[in-house]
Amino acid sequence: MTASSQAYTRGAVLPSSNPFQRLAELLDGKTPGLDPIIMTIGEPQHAIPGFTAEVLAENMADFRRYPPINGSDAFRSAVAGWLDRRYNLGGAIDPKDGVLPLNGSREGLSFGAIAARDQLAKGLDHPVVILPNPFYQTYAAAAHVADARAVLLDAVPGNNFLPDLDGLDPDLLEETVAFYVASPTNPEGYPADLAFWTRLIGLARKHRFYIFADECYSEIYRDTPPTGILEAARAMGGGFANIIVLNSLSKRSNLAGLRCGFAAGDPDFLRKWAKFRGLAAPQVPLPAQAVAVRAYQDEDHVIENRRLYNQKFEVAERLLGPIMGNVTAEGGFFLWLDVSRWGDGISLTSRLWSDCGVKVVPGGYLASDQSDGTNPGRDFIRVGLTAPLEQTEVALERMAKWFGEQA
Repeated sequence: MTASSQAYTRGAVLPSSNPFQRLAELLDGKTPGLDPIIMTIGEPQHAIPGFTAEVLAENMADFRRYPPINGSDAFRSAVAGWLDRRYNLGGAIDPKDGVLPLNGSREGLSFGAIAARDQLAKGLDHPVVILPNPFYQTYAAAAHVADARAVLLDAVPGNNFLPDLDGLDPDLLEETVAFYVASPTNPEGYPADLAFWTRLIGLARKHRFYIFADECYSEIYRDTPPTGILEAARAMGGGFANIIVLNSLSKRSNLAGLRCGFAAGDPDFLRKWAKFRGLAAPQVPLPAQAVAVRAYQDEDHVIENRRLYNQKFEVAERLLGPIMGNVTAEGGFFLWLDVSRWGDGISLTSRLWSDCGVKVVPGGYLASDQSDGTNPGRDFIRVGLTAPLEQTEVALERMAKWFGEQA
């Protein structure tokens, strides 16, 4: 039996509440040892682009209108143009059929599995949806609403926190309708390379399933832009069949509250999905799409955003690196810290709050227990670097001092 089929037959246990509800229960009644600093939720705190208010004001009248479900021509062209520039696609993305607006990438991640199930029509009562473990909790919700069996593939350091594609059971893949993967990975911050994407695309086309590539952290990286799945597909040839990439302005442009994202890729899938969304999904307001048009045409604010995150990673490396070794992820804005020398992630989270006033998330809350009791996040904590530099540095100084004293 392969490792991947074991993950299913052992019966992964999906959490019944989200990580932050569990964290609130863990820390309920505990007093922070110092003035509290919150390093949990991945909500950007850097400045929004300066043009946001101006563009909204120019387009206020469009709040009266019902937007088309396919989005404006300007939005689709702006997204296609940005994807083309970012991934050197040679104009291969069709703005008409290859791009759809979403109410944030979360909407697409949540309901994409239903469309995959219906479009593939594999004739299974409960098809398979494959998720990484740890995982963004919305992936599990997608499997649930699609009435699918969630198969969790443990993401471990030895494989750069990416699923082991070579160990996948072909019979399992024949029952699969959707494969969710994030790059850079969330929470670990490791990007998929060209070889990984090429291998996964080949499997998807051979076994007839859709890849939902969550690339919302694609523009938050240290030095090298992560390879995208569309880039890999372009190199392979054969168009974008079986590929849906999802992204948004939430992380790239600090516009989480705008709720404006997109799906791009397989035009046949997207055309059919648009018809379903026309019945069931809320449209994206035209003023929000107008902001997106401007945002996808401007890289200056993205470069500055990335610089601010990289500054905080440099502080983390200076303070925690001598104690823990390298703590800098290649992408994203989280530290994924192995705390097994001091205990498990849950106990460490409680102690850091009680002793240091620093609130983090236990890695085990971001992953699912397998039926044998293992959990790939158990030895980790996630630390968000979204707070301002000064506040982040204070929190990391407290943590470094605490870990050093416990050694």
